[in-house]
Amino acid sequence: MKRAYTMIAPLALALVSACSILPKADPSDVYRLAAAQTASQGAPVSWSLRVNKPQTSEFLDSPRIAVVPTGDLISSYANSRWSDPAPVLLRNRFMDGFQRDGRVTLLSTDDTNLQSDYELGGQLQAFQSEYHGGAVEVVIRLDARLVRGSDQRIVASRRFEVRQPVSDTKVPAVVAGFGQAGDQLNKQVVGWVVQQGNSAAKH
Repeated sequence: MKRAYTMIAPLALALVSACSILPKADPSDVYRLAAAQTASQGAPVSWSLRVNKPQTSEFLDSPRIAVVPTGDLISSYANSRWSDPAPVLLRNRFMDGFQRDGRVTLLSTDDTNLQSDYELGGQLQAFQSEYHGGAVEVVIRLDARLVRGSDQRIVASRRFEVRQPVSDTKVPAVVAGFGQAGDQLNKQVVGWVVQQGNSAAKH
């Protein structure tokens, strides 16, 4: 019995020592992508829409808050992150935008995989803040595609780019800039989808 104890004791000590040297997780501030209140814009359309997460690079497909401090260097803000990866944030923001707009009422997302008349997707090329000298701005660039659900034919495509100046380099101000840029992008994309969807539905 004594021999068994002498074998267990060093093992337990080794485990305690191993636990003590494990790196501690850094505390992070988690931010949502804020949305502005908007009113309904008109009569409901007859067709349905599925909003998909846009495809993007490996770096942007994460909760990191991306920043381009200089040139082609892309990094992220320390101890701060989004509540979801950027493509999910943008998809959810579009869903909220369509619901607030009120014209497209038959909505779903790629999480549910329901059949729909049209699908909104595309490629997220930029979702970051960029520094230019002492100035900073938020940049969101989306190559959007509206696709017919029945045969996956592209109905329309368009590049959207929003640049929103930020008055402060601190993270809360940058996050607020993302919210303002998101508002602009949301309005443009929702209006474009409704116009293109109505046009395609007539043919």
